[in-house]
Amino acid sequence: MFRRIARRGLALALMLSCVTALAGLEAQQRTLANGLKVIVKEDHRSPIVVSMMWYRAGSMDEVSGTTGVAHVLEHMMFKGTKKIPPGEFSKIIARAGGRDNAFTSRDYTAYHQQLHKSQLALAFELESDRMANLVLSDEEFSKEIRVIMEERRMRTDDDAHSQVSEQLMAAVYAVHPYRTPVIGWMNDLSNMRAADARSWYDTWYVPNNATLVVAGDVVTRDVFELAEKYFAGIPSRPLPVRKPQVEPPQTGTKRLTVKAPGELPYVLMAYHVPVLRNPEADWEPYALYVLNGILDGYDAARLNRELVKTTRIAIGAGSSYDAVNRGEGLFYLDGTPAQGRTVAEVEAALREQVARLVKEGISEQELRRVKAQVTAADVFSQDSVYGQASRIGMLETVGIPYETMELQVRKVKEVTAEQVREVARKYLVDDNLTVAVLDPQPLPGGKPPASGKEGTRDVR
Repeated sequence: MFRRIARRGLALALMLSCVTALAGLEAQQRTLANGLKVIVKEDHRSPIVVSMMWYRAGSMDEVSGTTGVAHVLEHMMFKGTKKIPPGEFSKIIARAGGRDNAFTSRDYTAYHQQLHKSQLALAFELESDRMANLVLSDEEFSKEIRVIMEERRMRTDDDAHSQVSEQLMAAVYAVHPYRTPVIGWMNDLSNMRAADARSWYDTWYVPNNATLVVAGDVVTRDVFELAEKYFAGIPSRPLPVRKPQVEPPQTGTKRLTVKAPGELPYVLMAYHVPVLRNPEADWEPYALYVLNGILDGYDAARLNRELVKTTRIAIGAGSSYDAVNRGEGLFYLDGTPAQGRTVAEVEAALREQVARLVKEGISEQELRRVKAQVTAADVFSQDSVYGQASRIGMLETVGIPYETMELQVRKVKEVTAEQVREVARKYLVDDNLTVAVLDPQPLPGGKPPASGKEGTRDVR
């Protein structure tokens, strides 16, 4: 539920409420004897099914010298098993009229297929096969690692904003593994071997470290039977002990400048903040979520209204917060100065908006608007079968029961104006702050930036 608030109003929430009522029964859960958790969410509006396999293994679980291995293995999972030749997995799904993909984050790695409901058994057969029988050949690895290194060049090394984000993360965290990029450092990629990927696969790709989520036009009992048929024979294995990974308190503002080819300067600010751990007892993450909605998330939000439209200090300004992580949390502010303005002026304007909010608070009208957007975004997310499966899988994998989704929405609606003011006063302070500034350098040959993206924060 906790993602950037969609730009939709109360009218959309009311319009979609009837759709939500058709979304189906409550999700049901079963755990196989080997530890695989299976969650099924019925939704009979169309004959489609989404199958998602979530592994609780992301870049935060990597060790020094092998950064990027979680993402590398994601690629290698499509390179064949004892039965399926390299590159055939996606072709088989496509021939069945479906589509598939995967993604890696700091917290998890997930694989998904969307097909006609009659093809669910095919998805299970293929997914269980690569859980147990992946072939990691040196030849395929040597080809794919070059693809991944080129991906890093395109997404990060050739993108100024991505470089700012990457360097900020490396500075904001002194010890926590979130400091390393999901795609990995280039030196680690260039020295990685197939044995590193095999070790990652053998360590983390086991049923007792996975959650299988199925949503769509299915019968729960039948899905459980299929899961038993295809996955129950895969043995569990002991998992490494996950030691606490706690970032020590920051004791002063950190600053860094990144010089990279680009057209415009840019500033990215990050504050240490809490994330959701106990959906029932916590209140600060909900208040931070609303704070993000006050500052950003719709055209009339404060940062866009004040910095872009009124003072015209910036051509773009925003905020971002994600309350659902396995690790530490950050609240972001960012902006790009308008012509004739500087990043120092943009930073000062961002700080001024925070100070003003702490001093004056927020209006009830602003609070109602954000809560209406929360309702609308929640309803809209349930309109997608893929969205339903994603929300369930993400929450379960980071350790928050999916059954608390409605509770989370209710708790956001209970946030008060004073609570929003309090979290801003408590956490958006200099001792929690890291500031990264882009000092744009001349573009090679006068060419535009490779991606043309503004403020990218995610490598995947």
